[in-house]
Amino acid sequence: MVAEQTNQLTGIAIAGAKAKAYWELLKFRLSFLVAFSCAFGFTLASAHVNWFTLTMVFIGGFLLSGSSVIVNQIIEKDIDKLMTRTMSRPLPTERVSINEAIMVSALCFISGVGLLFMYTNPLTVALSVVSMLLYSFVYTPLKRVGPIAVFVGAIPGALPPLLGWTAATGAISHEALIIFGIQFIWQFPHFWAIAWVADEDYKKAGFKLLPSSGEKDLNTAIQIMIYTMCLIPLGMLPATFGITGVNSAIVATICGVLFFAQTFSLMKSGDRKAALKIMFGSFLYLPIVQIAYLLDKV
Repeated sequence: MVAEQTNQLTGIAIAGAKAKAYWELLKFRLSFLVAFSCAFGFTLASAHVNWFTLTMVFIGGFLLSGSSVIVNQIIEKDIDKLMTRTMSRPLPTERVSINEAIMVSALCFISGVGLLFMYTNPLTVALSVVSMLLYSFVYTPLKRVGPIAVFVGAIPGALPPLLGWTAATGAISHEALIIFGIQFIWQFPHFWAIAWVADEDYKKAGFKLLPSSGEKDLNTAIQIMIYTMCLIPLGMLPATFGITGVNSAIVATICGVLFFAQTFSLMKSGDRKAALKIMFGSFLYLPIVQIAYLLDKV
């Protein structure tokens, strides 16, 4: 009896550990942010929000993001072992096997595409598949080639709000391109701040993501500053084109100026702490601005 109870507890512990490993494999926070951006685009484009369809878009976006990041981890399994920030992931630690990861990724992909196919339209499905392919099979290997990877990665990184818009409207309009453009430009200071902070780890893996000479120098800091500065006028475009009102334009401008101001510290000191502030600033900028747009939707 005692042996049976012990075996049951052991089985529960093993199942719990496996479920936790699968959860980590999905990169919940990243996939949630992708799903949120999809929901943002859908809601912004909808005159009257269909909450059921919105939920399906959110879940579909989450599953497709999960599938993409799992493929990324499968391809980079051996590389992840070299970096401190990634060596404890499920695949390098062998808490999840390659076959298990492939199975979970395939299940997420089929489920995500299936939901979008049933509840949105062919354009959204096609764009979601393109996004997944670009991120998993183009951006991922390019990370060891050069900073062109950041440009390529910024495309699938900026597609979620556009996917949400097309899910609601069935078309790529100038409004859709505006919200795509804001998130596209945002990707550059976001990516490069992370690459600056994780530079030592990235060099171990052979990643070449920083612009210019690939070094943490003034040229890189200037490029981060330029792209961040571009967010200030871009943030006003939704109000200019009547997607949102003036209040969100004010919020976006304030956030853009504060984000931009952080880049001067990096130019002056060039230290990791300054890059870390920009990285966290990028994490705050996008959701705050997107929520402001939603609250101020015309």
